[in-house]
Amino acid sequence: MRIKRRMSVWRYLALGYALLIFIGSLLLMLPIAKESGEWGTFYDYIDGLFTATSATCVTGLTPVVTQSHWTTFGHVVILCLIQIGGLGFTTLVSILFMAIRGKGLGLYERTAMIQSVGGSKLTGVRTLVKRILLGTLLFELAGALLLMIRFVDDFGAIGVWYSVFHAVSAFCNAGFDIIGPVSLVDYARDPLVSLVICALIIIGGLGFCVWGDVVDCKGNPRKFSFYTKMALIGTAILLVVGTALFTVFEWNNPNYGGYGFGDKLLCSFFNATTARTAGYFTTPPESLSNSGCLLMIILMFIGACSGSTGGGVKVSTFTVILVGMLSVLRGKKDITIAKRRIDQSVMGQALAIFVAYLVLTITATLLINAIEPDAVAAFDAVMFETVSAIGTVGLTMALTPLLSPVSELILIVLMYLGRVGILTFAFALKRAKKSEAAVRRPIDTVFIG
Repeated sequence: MRIKRRMSVWRYLALGYALLIFIGSLLLMLPIAKESGEWGTFYDYIDGLFTATSATCVTGLTPVVTQSHWTTFGHVVILCLIQIGGLGFTTLVSILFMAIRGKGLGLYERTAMIQSVGGSKLTGVRTLVKRILLGTLLFELAGALLLMIRFVDDFGAIGVWYSVFHAVSAFCNAGFDIIGPVSLVDYARDPLVSLVICALIIIGGLGFCVWGDVVDCKGNPRKFSFYTKMALIGTAILLVVGTALFTVFEWNNPNYGGYGFGDKLLCSFFNATTARTAGYFTTPPESLSNSGCLLMIILMFIGACSGSTGGGVKVSTFTVILVGMLSVLRGKKDITIAKRRIDQSVMGQALAIFVAYLVLTITATLLINAIEPDAVAAFDAVMFETVSAIGTVGLTMALTPLLSPVSELILIVLMYLGRVGILTFAFALKRAKKSEAAVRRPIDTVFIG
């Protein structure tokens, strides 16, 4: 009797997101989801697939104006995809299993759950799932209530729906908005809206395991795990440095006419925060200076923390590579961070992720530049768009609506890989592991540098 082999956890995660995208695109193709009320053409179907991918992968790039193109039904579908994509496909399945079974998860489900959120222990997964669900609801509810103070006053009763939608979108680092085509530009000088959105983005970008550690340690920094300290310090440094540089680079931004120092500082903080894979903007990206544009690309490429709602190569990956580089240049064999030695295998994974993201970004930029005429896509705009896609950021220089279907498909692949994760996707394609040979290959010399 032949025993069926269970699908690998990696393949389960990769196919799970693909299934969500497929279901979401089918729903967005329905006439009830579109303001036109029609089935549409082939290009409309590509737009639906693109939007479903962007929502599931919590990116925010869209070839159409979300507010005017989709109906309320379409907005609800997008919001559901954002919420599921933000929590993670495995988290949703785990919640359903717990509700149906009424007991703990099996070993396979626990392994998938841990791989999805970036945890390290197979024990206490049931508590982790509950904590993720409760924490998400509390943060999103608090954000929605605070946004209602402004949106209800500006839009009336519909402001309640706007508040809920944007709170969920911000916390999940999605960047979708239903206010209009210019994101949150009208609230650039509004501390309430800007800071609430920033807070939700930062909390969502820290990751589920970081919250749990902070709660378990009762907020005592001395008891935080090594990874939690790295995530918090790395995030703080990127925010402070990013804010300072944006303030300098964009001091004379044409959109800041009449802005005082406080207003410019608020806009710079928002820029530094939203580049961490969020997608909202109060300063149109196309108005940024060359230095500001490059800084935005760098921050988008780095992204948020592991196991979070954000994308990018991740703060920990960038930190390990940066410290490893400094160690090599100083002639040290070990990579140490805060008196802790980092295993060489971790350095290898970090470099693999970094190089893979870089190769995919360059390849996609090359292909889109070859496909699109120069009049449509300038090089800097294409580079910005591809980094935004693979980093699941969603910021755009107003290029996405102008792209051809082939270029849109390239961005769809980037968004999917950015959300699933390069290593996860690579492991999903990997065949059954063969036993390694007992005899290892001889070592030879390669000249470096």
